[in-house]
Amino acid sequence: MTRPITGRVESGQRRSGAPDPMRSGQPAPVAEPGIARIAVDLLGGDEAPAVVVDGALRACQADPTLQLLLVGPPEAAELLLSALPPAEHHRVGSLAVAEPDPAACTSITVQAVAQGLADAVLSAGDTGAIVLSAARALGRWPGIRRPPLAALLPTATGRLVLLDVGSSVDPDGLTLVNHARLGAAYASIVCGVAAPRVGLLTIGTERGKGDRLRRAAAELFADLELPAGARYVGRVEGHDVVTGIPADVVVTDGFSGNVLLKGLETAYATIGQPAPDRPPPPRAAALLGVSGTVVVCHGAASGRDIAAGIGLAATLHRHDAVPVMAELTHGPTIPQVHQEVVHEQ
Repeated sequence: MTRPITGRVESGQRRSGAPDPMRSGQPAPVAEPGIARIAVDLLGGDEAPAVVVDGALRACQADPTLQLLLVGPPEAAELLLSALPPAEHHRVGSLAVAEPDPAACTSITVQAVAQGLADAVLSAGDTGAIVLSAARALGRWPGIRRPPLAALLPTATGRLVLLDVGSSVDPDGLTLVNHARLGAAYASIVCGVAAPRVGLLTIGTERGKGDRLRRAAAELFADLELPAGARYVGRVEGHDVVTGIPADVVVTDGFSGNVLLKGLETAYATIGQPAPDRPPPPRAAALLGVSGTVVVCHGAASGRDIAAGIGLAATLHRHDAVPVMAELTHGPTIPQVHQEVVHEQ
């Protein structure tokens, strides 16, 4: 097992790379088989750091092979350590951020993965800060200009991948094409769906339905080559996201996807899920198209949500999901576009 990291990082320090814990004289964590090292953004979320500490404690208690690198106020990390038995303290490292700057804390958390101090990131912070930090520190896959957030939703028939749910609110048709490929790979590798069915969310299934973006994207989707044996099944509507009958992956822009996600999550929490006999998927989204494992929770996430997000990050790492998806989507069918990092608030 690895020993904790301690240290203090000034806001903005080492912007070109991750903070260097060796400057404090403590060794960095070393990757071990079966161990998932998750960097946790303590300042991410509306109720941070208290709710993040609660979620981190729940995750530690649920997974004995989990190790956490807590990035943020040292007193918050101490709260978690005080709640764990002394024999478990070796599982929790900390990287102190000197100033209470949420954006800086998010950036440092992502950089910890870039320099190998952790295997994955969990943050409930500002989506724009997370996406930009991940794109810059971890890098994007070829052809991916706008990395999307992919969420798992319960349906009457199982689970469904919805993307984008908040990263790119005003994309073009080419961006939706790339997101369709990423979503198909995610459904195949993470959800185990054989030959995923991919649909385009719009207001009707007839040809010509939808706004200008949806009409243009539908033409591009018609001839799209998808990975993992996936196929495009055409336009789908909002009720199809609840039933899950026509599609395993639903592609839309980040604005409508975020509205739909939050509406459905609230409805399911209030009146019940469409399939109450099945365990719900984590209320967290994976950032796809970047060279690292990044999981994002709602700003209003609860401790249970944070714990579920940490669990999702650990699962993605242990299954090598990111490199496998990158291999699946690699090829000339990914259009090469101008590599500008874009995120709309």
